[in-house]
Amino acid sequence: MIGRLEKTVLDCPDPRALAAFYAEVLGMRVTEDSPDWVVLGRRPGDRDLAFQRAEPYDPPDWPHPGHPQQEHLDVRVDDVDAAERSVLALGARRLPAEREEGFRVFADPAGHPFCLLFG
Repeated sequence: MIGRLEKTVLDCPDPRALAAFYAEVLGMRVTEDSPDWVVLGRRPGDRDLAFQRAEPYDPPDWPHPGHPQQEHLDVRVDDVDAAERSVLALGARRLPAEREEGFRVFADPAGHPFCLLFG
């Protein structure tokens, strides 16, 4: 082993707003907070997901092949219909997909694709 993964970082225009969205979706809490950098974790010292300010910010345009998603999050849920209602209420939007067998695709408020996995 050369090292260990410390965190996954998403660029966005407003780190606090996007962290608040994912804190609700994933049941995590803010463990580091500054205007340009916010980290979510389950306990202090855990660094699961981070958000950094990027200006200018150009969001992914999924599923456009000329402007790829580059990265996305898969979130396992027990009740996909209830989870969909919840993420839409938090500001996500549904993205079209050719086939959705066991997953549904959304964009977070900053435009990053993520999937709700079920089944």
